[in-house]
Amino acid sequence: MLSKLLVTKFVKNPENISNSKVRDSYGYLGGIVGIIVNIILFLVKLFVGLVVKSIAVTADAFNNLSDALSSVITIAGFKLASKPADDEHPFGHGRIEYISGLIVAFMVMLVGFEFTKSSFARITSPNKVNFELLPFILILISIAAKVWLSSFNKYIGKKINSSALQASSLDALGDVITSSTVALSLLLSRWVSFPIDGYIGILVSLFILYSGYSLIKETINPLLGEAPDPEFVRELENDILQYECIAGVHDIVIHNYGPGRRMASLHVEVPCDMSVVKIHEIIDSLERELSKKHNIFLVVHMDPINTNNEEIESTRAELDKVLEAFPEIKSYHDFRVVGEGEHKNLIFDIVVPSHFNIKKEGELLETKLDEALKRLHPHYNTMITIDKTYS
Repeated sequence: MLSKLLVTKFVKNPENISNSKVRDSYGYLGGIVGIIVNIILFLVKLFVGLVVKSIAVTADAFNNLSDALSSVITIAGFKLASKPADDEHPFGHGRIEYISGLIVAFMVMLVGFEFTKSSFARITSPNKVNFELLPFILILISIAAKVWLSSFNKYIGKKINSSALQASSLDALGDVITSSTVALSLLLSRWVSFPIDGYIGILVSLFILYSGYSLIKETINPLLGEAPDPEFVRELENDILQYECIAGVHDIVIHNYGPGRRMASLHVEVPCDMSVVKIHEIIDSLERELSKKHNIFLVVHMDPINTNNEEIESTRAELDKVLEAFPEIKSYHDFRVVGEGEHKNLIFDIVVPSHFNIKKEGELLETKLDEALKRLHPHYNTMITIDKTYS
């Protein structure tokens, strides 16, 4: 309820998330709320840590301070990512948002390393932790605040599909666990004499390190070039196949230049006896309409195929059955029969998974496939191209 209230009050036209200014407003709101909440939590926990002399509480306090700085970086990331395209960056600066998330993740790791060292020092040179009710209640309140902050970042992160804000949500959820562990250490200090505070501090620090590692993995994937969302690819394929005379789609390659900045290239199969002008009109409409619908920059290449030849269709049906024995082949395309009489060439491309080693396994796969087809048509030669899937 509070999340929706904040969005309604501070974001104009909140449902128009395809608008870059609206999306930026969401990002700024998430960053500002993160700064305010984390600064308050830092001051509260630092006070508690000094009062009860707990390294675990103090570590958790500075973790909140790093979270506040992370929110500053998130705001800066949204600001820089919204810069318009220029000659050097024709697809804009959207990936800066991922870079800001990566910086946040490294900062989380740094905090984890520092407090691992401090916790070890507390174990070797222990100090008594003084349990007091008011500080304990303040820690419980801080846990509730982090639960809300996590849900808030998750809400707006999903709303605008922001990996930076979703990472902040995950980080806040991790803080809930660490703060709960700290609260437990304070409670147990009433009855336990050995330096449990240091050991709990180690656990908190290790969890911070793990959260940092998870955030790095989460934010570096789009920078390296991760595979597109399979559901989006299926939706795009289905939309394309609705257009007149398009018989198949393949070679889909999608590049991500930041949230809302995707480029896709693909091939469509069209009848070879159809007017080139007519095909061009259909593909023009397809590119324009689907680019707008999916908020992408779409480039389509056409591959003419023969769809009215009995020999080709029967041979294609035979190839379908042969490929059932090759589970590593995901699909095939650009199927053609070239030549005259009995001596003909079967020409087609096969698609294999991205992890398939074409250099080591490709030649053997082609040989086996050629042998299987020659058992049906001894006089046919095969010309096979192996493609990897990128979607």
